[in-house]
Amino acid sequence: MKAIILTISFFFVTTISFGQTKDELEIRQLEKYWTELLDMGDTTSLLEIWSKEYVVNNPNGKIVTPKEIVALMKSGHKFPAVERIIEVVTFNQTIAIVMGKELQQPGTMTTNQEKWIPRRFTNVWIKAENSWQLASRQSSEICIK
Repeated sequence: MKAIILTISFFFVTTISFGQTKDELEIRQLEKYWTELLDMGDTTSLLEIWSKEYVVNNPNGKIVTPKEIVALMKSGHKFPAVERIIEVVTFNQTIAIVMGKELQQPGTMTTNQEKWIPRRFTNVWIKAENSWQLASRQSSEICIK
């Protein structure tokens, strides 16, 4: 019983102290989860998380759909590692907007993150029935002069 009360108290305190709602915590977990699925090449699970109308404006300026992404992955393409830093999650009824920065491992595959490619991103999630689905994504490289 003490363990249950301690767990509930911990969840309540961390939610209050970090100002995160249940939905925000879920979105943050989903952000991490779908990135892991991409790293693993799990197209079946990705298609469950992405909405049917999912669309991406990728860093190369090309708009792509799940059909194109899955075909690319099935042809053997492996996306480079990405370290994503969420800066803000906002909600508007059944829409969650996630914005932040990310570092993409370059083609040289260096593990030195100081040499990784900096980008800005926006991910849009929609609440469909009882789950969140990723509806759109935009990512752009930051030009450093």
